Amino acid sequence: MTRVTGDWINSPAAQAVCRAIAQAGHQVFFVGGCVRNDLLGAPISDLDLSTDARPDQVMQIAEGAGLRAVPTGIEHGTVTVVADGEGLEVTTYRKDVETDGRRAVVAFSDNLEDDAHRRDFTMNALYAAPDGHIVDPLGGGLDDLNARRVRFIDDAGDRIREDYLRTLRLFRFHAWYGDPEKGIDEDGLAGVAANLAGLESLSHERVGTEMVKLLAAPNPAASIAAMVHTGVLGLVLPASDATNLPILIHLEEDRTPDPIRRLAALGGVDVAERLRLSKRDQKRLDVIRRGMASVTPAAELAYRHGADVATDVALLRAAQMGVSPETGAWVEIEKGAKATFPVRAADLSSKFTGPALGAELRRLETLWIASGFELKREDLLT
Repeated sequence: MTRVTGDWINSPAAQAVCRAIAQAGHQVFFVGGCVRNDLLGAPISDLDLSTDARPDQVMQIAEGAGLRAVPTGIEHGTVTVVADGEGLEVTTYRKDVETDGRRAVVAFSDNLEDDAHRRDFTMNALYAAPDGHIVDPLGGGLDDLNARRVRFIDDAGDRIREDYLRTLRLFRFHAWYGDPEKGIDEDGLAGVAANLAGLESLSHERVGTEMVKLLAAPNPAASIAAMVHTGVLGLVLPASDATNLPILIHLEEDRTPDPIRRLAALGGVDVAERLRLSKRDQKRLDVIRRGMASVTPAAELAYRHGADVATDVALLRAAQMGVSPETGAWVEIEKGAKATFPVRAADLSSKFTGPALGAELRRLETLWIASGFELKREDLLT
C-alpha cells in the first residue's frame, strides 16, 4: 500500500490537529499539494486537511483541544487551526452546487468522493490518512501521478467551465509535474480549445499569478508552446512571441528560473497591466525591455541598474540572436556592477552651476564609462 513518509506528516502540529478531529469521531485526511509533492519528491509548503466535520464543529474541536482556530474562509468551509505555531487549513468536504466559471456555490458533504470530484486534476485528488496511507477515491489518480500525466477529473470541458482559470492551471501543472516527452493530455487540450472565450472573464490578478508560477517552472517551454498552439497565449498576452523562450531557457543553464526575465522574452503589449504585476516587477520588466532594445553595453547596464538586470539583458540579447552571450560578458558585468563614479558635484562647483553642472557631470561620466571605468578622478578633472 502506497503511503507518504515525509517528516511533515509526523510533525507535532499536523498530528495534533488530526488527533483532535479524529478523536471527536470525524474523518480527516491530508489532501492536495502536500500529498502530491511528497509522492513526487518535490518541496512541500502548505498543509491542507479535509474532513467531514462542519466548520463550526472544527472550531469547537480545535478550541476544546487547546488549539487556536481562525475562521479564515468559514463561509466556504475553511478554518485555519494553529498548533505549535503552525497553521493548517482544515476544509469540510464540499460539492459544487452552482458555478459561473470564476467562483462556485458549494454545499457541505459527508462523502469523500464528493470532495474529490470537485477538484481539478486527478493528481490533486489524492488523500493521505494521518498515518500516511494514500486514499485514491476516484481511482486512477495515483497512476496518473506516477506517469506524470496531468489529467482533468471526469470531463475536461466541465471542469474548465467550473473555473476558467483551470485552463492556465493545466499548462502550469504540466510545466511543473508533467512528463515533457508525453505532451499535454489531448482531452485537456480539447477542453481548453472549446472554452477559450471563458478566459476573458478572469481577473488580471488571477491570470498574472498563474503566468508567473508557470514561468517559474524549470522548463516551461513545452507548456508555452502548447499555449501558443491552442490560442491561449495570444489571448493572455496579445502580440507575444514564444520563439526565443526555449533558447533563453537553454542559455540560462544552472541559473534560478526567473519569470520576469522569461516574460521579457515573450514580449507582448500591456503586459504589466494584463498580468497585474507588482510595481517592483513592473519596473524591472520595463528596465529589462528597454535594455534589450538599446545598444548599451552590458557593463554600463550593470553600473546603472545592477548585475541582475545586466545579466538578464545579456541573456535575452543572446537568445534573440540565437547565440551564446559574448565571451567575457559576465566579467564585464561584474566590473560594471562594482564601479563607482569618482567625481562628485562638489568637485566641479567652483567652475559650474545649475544645468551646466549637471551637463558636465554627465559628460565626465560618459568619458569614464567609455574608458571601461578606468579613468581616475584626477584624470577626469584635468
